[in-house]
Amino acid sequence: MRVIAGKYRSRRLQSLPGLDLRPTADRLRETLFDVLTAGNPAALERTVWIDLYAGTGAVGIEALSRGADMVYFVEVSAKAAELIRKNLQTLEVAAGFQVLHQDVTKALRGLETRNLQADFVFLDPPYRMEQAYRQTLEALAMSKLLKPASVVMAEHQKKFDPGAKAASLDRYRLLQQGDAALSFYRTNL
Repeated sequence: MRVIAGKYRSRRLQSLPGLDLRPTADRLRETLFDVLTAGNPAALERTVWIDLYAGTGAVGIEALSRGADMVYFVEVSAKAAELIRKNLQTLEVAAGFQVLHQDVTKALRGLETRNLQADFVFLDPPYRMEQAYRQTLEALAMSKLLKPASVVMAEHQKKFDPGAKAASLDRYRLLQQGDAALSFYRTNL
């Protein structure tokens, strides 16, 4: 697993063997960021990200590599949260991130109390946690964390559909690659 582009391009990231950790594949991550930048590499500069169920931190680290100002990594597993810190330390990332070792619901409430608004939110719960997709999408839709132009992205199994709509979030794009898929959502307000 490696960083695809930007400041940390081609640098390797660590994972944890044997854990319920399924890092976003390099190819799928590349597709995700190609969609978001749409030929404009500067599109992610000075953006704020929330990486939910962050695992190795690969998506948030990719965002930092491509110019994001701030990434909030949310991970309930102590081992995975420590792995994110280790990956950031190995890359010598000293600022522009916060690792929140909390469950997603608590973290979202805490971020909302800071009056934070994210440009991008990525969620990638363990595939077996199908209810987590719906609950997280609905919690985001009901929160003040999203701006009208915010994009919410969910990585999921191709055979599972997290839904075309969750409260005020509408899916505007669905990409499938191998056994995985990416659903892209925006608010419909």
